[in-house]
Amino acid sequence: MSSWKDNQEIEIFREYLRIPSVQPDVDYAPTVEFLKKQAVNLGLPIDVYHPGSVDKPVVVITWLGEQPELPSIMLNSHMDVVPVYADKWTHPPFAAEIDDKGRIYARGAQDMKCVGMQYLAAIRTLRKNGATLKRTLHVTFMPDEEISSPMGMQAFVKSEEFKKLNIGFCFDEGIATEEETFSAFYAERSLWHVHFIITGTAGHGSLLHQNTVGEKLNLMLNKLMEFRQSEIVRLKTNPFFKLGDVTTINLTVIKGGVQSNVVPPVIEAVFDMRLALDVDHDAFDRQLKSWCNEAGGGIEIVYETKEPKLEGTKIDASNPYWTAFEGALKELSLKIQPLVFPAGTDCCYVRAAGISAIGFSPMNNTPVLLHDHDEFLQADVYLKGIEIYTKIIKAVANV
Repeated sequence: MSSWKDNQEIEIFREYLRIPSVQPDVDYAPTVEFLKKQAVNLGLPIDVYHPGSVDKPVVVITWLGEQPELPSIMLNSHMDVVPVYADKWTHPPFAAEIDDKGRIYARGAQDMKCVGMQYLAAIRTLRKNGATLKRTLHVTFMPDEEISSPMGMQAFVKSEEFKKLNIGFCFDEGIATEEETFSAFYAERSLWHVHFIITGTAGHGSLLHQNTVGEKLNLMLNKLMEFRQSEIVRLKTNPFFKLGDVTTINLTVIKGGVQSNVVPPVIEAVFDMRLALDVDHDAFDRQLKSWCNEAGGGIEIVYETKEPKLEGTKIDASNPYWTAFEGALKELSLKIQPLVFPAGTDCCYVRAAGISAIGFSPMNNTPVLLHDHDEFLQADVYLKGIEIYTKIIKAVANV
């Protein structure tokens, strides 16, 4: 335990974890000051941009490459973390306490302050060892990823500052795995948040009206849950499938009605849908409309979010960045499994800008605890991740 406490990189990580950059009302000023201190320690320049809002900073620490005209490498992470239920934790969520097994408990330990600090630790090692890189590195720290980045990456990729970085490839977050093999995420499903505004016959609760909102909702639920069940069967029966390979549908909100004995004229049902890569978006949209008609009509579809279909990053010899990444891991005798990310990250906005991106958090043999109570990362796993990123950053930046 004393060796962990005395380790400079562990202490820097814990200091970062103690900054409560927690949604929904994040004060990013302490994080920016912390990152400025890290840049000084590394002897690297730092820039702070505000592409979306003055209180939503984007921080960029840059290591200029030997051939700065080449497309650069972006090492991305986000500064914000999700809320906590402190009473459900056995350790204070922003104390970064470390137990006798080396488990560092804090919100953000896995998602994803670990990776941001691993980038900087790897760069510290490379610079200490006199390494030279062909390509420029931009270590980027984004705001508001946990609320879909409207003033973060979404705004940044559209800015002139982003274009000037000349990004050729991006690393971003992945997920821990309880297995020995690491996960590398080359694509994401398309997120649709769909509101069904259902109208029907209103009246007294004692009567049997036709075409009520309850009847229509029942049919819509049956259709969507039947489709959901078919995806569960696909996932269970295909041994090669992971969650990211199928479409998920979940009912998340129902609202409507004013009184227990009044049949309401309108009810709203909201669904979270994550469309798999093989789904034809136009056909799926038509299917939803067809089900609305089968239910008797009078149902309006409103898309809160409707992400377009995006191609995944190439994970073959046609992508030299992937080849370098994969080769570096092989030299370390580490195994990776390419996967489709089941949720959403800032990678989707980077890929939408036409840039290759891989989500990779070097956390194997680790329970998945992002957004959970008692989120932790074991110190040895964290330190091993620094070694891994030191190897792969050098390899990818010298493509």
